[in-house]
Amino acid sequence: MSLIFSLLAAAAGIYSLLILVRIVISWFGGTVTGKPIDLLTRVTDPYLDWWRRALNLRLGFLDLSPLAAVASLSVVQSIFHSISIFNRISLGNIIAILLLSIWSVASFILGFCMIIIVLRLIAFITNRDIYASFWRVIDSISQPLLYRTNRILFRKRIPNFLKGMITSILALGAIMLGGGFLLPRLAGLLSRLPF
Repeated sequence: MSLIFSLLAAAAGIYSLLILVRIVISWFGGTVTGKPIDLLTRVTDPYLDWWRRALNLRLGFLDLSPLAAVASLSVVQSIFHSISIFNRISLGNIIAILLLSIWSVASFILGFCMIIIVLRLIAFITNRDIYASFWRVIDSISQPLLYRTNRILFRKRIPNFLKGMITSILALGAIMLGGGFLLPRLAGLLSRLPF
């Protein structure tokens, strides 16, 4: 039984690696081609396409659904690995693994959003040419982020642009710090539960 779950954990890890390679290759558009790439596409794209259809995680030019796809494989791999080591797994362990995996993805997304807004703040303060291609990409990602966070934080009031950016950065930072402190402790408590 332990060997079977070890092999399943290894297979999930290898498939995650293949998906990460596919994601990196997709950044280069159609410039990388060949039979190995075609095989990689046939193996990974059905799984990635399912996540794109199931979750609409687009932020401007970015599609974050592959991140959810890799995170779910990581959860499955962790569960298989735990079963292979302990020859059993409790519901508390599964919930703890899920919680930490979800937080890992969420903290990555929060950190990414914070970096984008900080870059936009730097462009605003230094009066950068926001019509340059790099700043247009940053702006296309930051505008929906700022709109959503400002709607949550300020409700119907519309803050000025600078205040909205600074408040969004502080709110995202507070969420990251609070979650990073509380969630590992909660997962530790859950993993000790006997059920």
